[in-house]
Amino acid sequence: MRIVLLGPPGAGKGTQARRLSESTGMKHLSTGDMLRGEVASGSELGLLAKEFMDRGDLVPDPNVISMIRNHIGDPSGVLLDGFPRTLIQAMALDTELKFANVPIDRVIHLSVDIDELVKRLSGRALCGDCQTPYNLESDPPSKTGICDRCGGPVAVRNDDKPEAVANRMKVYQELTAPVLDYYRSHGNVAEIVATGSPDEVFEKLSQAIRSGKSGVMAN
Repeated sequence: MRIVLLGPPGAGKGTQARRLSESTGMKHLSTGDMLRGEVASGSELGLLAKEFMDRGDLVPDPNVISMIRNHIGDPSGVLLDGFPRTLIQAMALDTELKFANVPIDRVIHLSVDIDELVKRLSGRALCGDCQTPYNLESDPPSKTGICDRCGGPVAVRNDDKPEAVANRMKVYQELTAPVLDYYRSHGNVAEIVATGSPDEVFEKLSQAIRSGKSGVMAN
C-alpha cells in the first residue's frame, strides 16, 4: 500500500504517521526527518537544505525527489509524510510510481484551524539526536531540555520560531495546498479534521484507510 499524508505544518502528520507505521509495518518516509538527518550529518545536501529550512522555505524539488527515489518501491508499503509538497513533486512521484508499478492507494489530508496550528507550532520542540517530538506545553520532556528516549538535547527548531512559522504557512498555501487539488482531480483524497486527542485523530485516520472512500470528512 502507498499512502500520502498531507496537511499544513503542525497538523500532526509526523505523530500519526509514526503510529500508522508501527501498526501496519509500512515504511515511514518523512522528508522532514530525512532532510534533518542530512543536516545533522553535514552532507552536501544537508548544507544546502539548512539554508532553506532555517527560513521556513521548501528545499528544491530535484534534491527532495532524488532523496526519496530509492525508497518508494519498498515491498512492505510506504507512508509518505510531507511529500509531495509541490505540483512538480506530485507529478514526479506519479512518474516514479508508474515506473515501479506501485500506484498511490490513498491520499489523506489532515486539516486544522490556522489559530490552532500556530498554537501547536509555538510550543513544539524536537530532540536533536533521535528526532523525538515534544510539545513544551502539553507533552514536555521529563527533564527540561533533555530527551526522555535518548538523553539528547531538546530544543525549538529554527523553522518553528515565529518568523519562520509565518513564512511556512504562506509557503504551504502558495505551493502545497494546490497539490490537494491535483489529487482531488484523481478522486482519491480522504479529508480528516485533525482535532481532538492523538488517539481520536488516529482512529479517524485508520477509519479513512479501512473505508477506502474518498472525499469523506471524518469528524
